[in-house]
Amino acid sequence: MSGDLVLLPLGGVGEIGMNLYLYGFGRGARRQWIMVDCGVMFGDETTPGVELILPDISFIEQRKDDLLAIVITHAHEDHIGAVPWLAARLGAPVYATRFAAILLRHKLEELALDDVVEVRRAVPGEVIELGPFAVEYVPVTHSLPEPNALAITTAAGVVVHSGDFKVDETPTIPPSFSFHRLREIGDAGVEALICDSTNATRAGRTPSERVVAETLKRLIAAAPGRVAVTTFASHVARIKAVAEAARAAGREVVVAGWSMRRIIAAASECGLLDGSLRFLDEDAFGYLEPDKVALLCTGSQGEPRAALARIAADTHPRIALERGDTVIFSSFTIPGNEKAVISIINRLAMRGVEVITTAREAGVHASGHPMQEDLAVLYDLLRPARLIPMHGEPWHMMQQATFARQHGIAEVATIHDGRMLRIAPGPAEVVGEAPSGHWHVDGHLIVAGEGGPVKRRRKLSFVGLVALAVTLDGKGRVRAPLRIALEGVPELTADGQPMEEVLLDSADDALDGLSGAHRRDDDLVAERLRRAVRFAAKEHWGKRPVVRVLVQRL
Repeated sequence: MSGDLVLLPLGGVGEIGMNLYLYGFGRGARRQWIMVDCGVMFGDETTPGVELILPDISFIEQRKDDLLAIVITHAHEDHIGAVPWLAARLGAPVYATRFAAILLRHKLEELALDDVVEVRRAVPGEVIELGPFAVEYVPVTHSLPEPNALAITTAAGVVVHSGDFKVDETPTIPPSFSFHRLREIGDAGVEALICDSTNATRAGRTPSERVVAETLKRLIAAAPGRVAVTTFASHVARIKAVAEAARAAGREVVVAGWSMRRIIAAASECGLLDGSLRFLDEDAFGYLEPDKVALLCTGSQGEPRAALARIAADTHPRIALERGDTVIFSSFTIPGNEKAVISIINRLAMRGVEVITTAREAGVHASGHPMQEDLAVLYDLLRPARLIPMHGEPWHMMQQATFARQHGIAEVATIHDGRMLRIAPGPAEVVGEAPSGHWHVDGHLIVAGEGGPVKRRRKLSFVGLVALAVTLDGKGRVRAPLRIALEGVPELTADGQPMEEVLLDSADDALDGLSGAHRRDDDLVAERLRRAVRFAAKEHWGKRPVVRVLVQRL
């Protein structure tokens, strides 16, 4: 079958998170597709009420009969978190290695979709035939089990999708980095490398997990009282390092946080954690002597409902830390989470707890993403004809583009979400565009992103709400006093008048100014009262609240 190979990112190119990449082969309407990863981003203060943000998949949903499969590189939320929400809409099977498949199964069971979405086991080293695509999982190293690059072969040639990776020559859990296989793929010829850009701004080599394990062993052994370590729940190598360091120091590991317990169970099922390592429930914290405790907890990003946030606020039902105890942040702070993390650190400090972060001990964390020397290793193994940066904000991708050219890759193409790039055969070229953007998970519903309910919630968070009810008869006569309710609006004006009375008076005056004929028009009544209340609020408060007017007829 002849045709072009195109790449269409719908997430992950221009932001960190929400990774979703479509590879299409063919021409025009006869193109078939595979999806690589299907991830989420997390809501923040700019998306009130929304915890998960999904990529807009309307383009491929309209072509779902041509979607052959969803292929997962690894089990991080920004690569698998959208599968339970989107895969059922697409009807395509999901391929994942064992660890990712276990976590996906749990997610699907929670939404009662385990019988709807088919998850198929992918085995590293084997080739999956998907229509015109042949996809090989190639193990790399990252910050959780079973990360993979993908070698994608079509009649247009071979491209390599790096997935998230770093070059770790001394990993503490399998797999090892596939130097030999990647060189073989490079020897055969690689049309394009689609490559992780997250740390492309940083010179040097990403440290090995072995360095972090040694640092944690030293710090846990030296801690005088209780010691708590918080890290990403999915970081099995870090969990293993804490457990081994605790055992060497004569401490028991107590696990706090549902997501971390779930990851430990999945890793144990895959044989990634030594069966001799003991993980105790939260109840054990209360009866162990302080110098016998190593607490492993969620909350490294300041999540308000995670274990560490509740411990810092002294609201956790079973765990408390005090003066003489130590908390180690074995993580970096994701941009946007700084305020939440600093708040937790300050609360712990006020309780006399010693806090250790990367600012004090660089070796307590190592990134899972490639710095420039890691990128150079992959470039030299694969020797691609062209490079397409992905997985990063525009600055990260621009820096990788510059570094790749300096390293001798002559052709570099940078795109953003929604741009369709022909990557083989021949020079890379933008050949189309597709809708892209955000969908929000709002409760149990998927709703529009920027044009959806969050836009109104943001406005409410700034200016509050005034609700006004007016009761009229069919001839426009007032049949009951106006009623008003304020939410998020100051109680008093600057001169001490009740704001409720001031706004109510303005509405009464506006109603009095309407003729009988105008009072028979519900929309006109509502708009006049709304404008009057907003004007009065602006005059006495300086802000215009959201005003809702209910006109009732008797």
